[in-house]
Amino acid sequence: MSYFTADNLETAHEIISRYPRKKSALIPLLHLAQEQEGWVTDDAMRQIAELTDTTPAEVKGTGSFYEMFKFHPVGTYMINVCTNLACQLLGGEELLAHAEEALGIKAGGTTADGMFTIEDVECIAACTEAPCLQVNYRYKLRLTTDDLDQLIDDIRNGRATDIPEHGTLGLVRQHIPAGAGAGIVAPEQATERPVWLARNDTADEGGEA
Repeated sequence: MSYFTADNLETAHEIISRYPRKKSALIPLLHLAQEQEGWVTDDAMRQIAELTDTTPAEVKGTGSFYEMFKFHPVGTYMINVCTNLACQLLGGEELLAHAEEALGIKAGGTTADGMFTIEDVECIAACTEAPCLQVNYRYKLRLTTDDLDQLIDDIRNGRATDIPEHGTLGLVRQHIPAGAGAGIVAPEQATERPVWLARNDTADEGGEA
């Protein structure tokens, strides 16, 4: 039985076709699985392994390197509160404590309705905009506790339309045209110069880059 829906299975095959080796598609397939379920399930890893001629252990080993992939159920909205130095100095820890109080859970926990998970995270690379957090990896900057209350209320009432459900990497999925993938053969089997090298040759000859 397929883990992926019919549409997502078709997308999975399209993703795999972009690469000369199936294994190269592991990361985008993990994103596809997480987008479908909100987290990466064991069934998802088994099917990804079948599709890419790898093992579930290889799939898990690849995905577990990246913090964005979750291998256990999480809330529909992941609130990642930064408490690293810049945010800490400007109220990040107070923001985290307020989030915990407002939602009735501690960092690492998920609300009973499955809507919110809170995480205490390290630097999210927005130090000049501290204190800040992410909701499903969408930045919210220079927040006060009142701003956080408003954000939570907006999410609960469907007004935060700029934040998709957890697992959705982009609001619009990228589609790569035929012939514009990573390559149709393995590099060692290629008989023609790569397109980007050919462009460089043209530029060196005084043509358009």
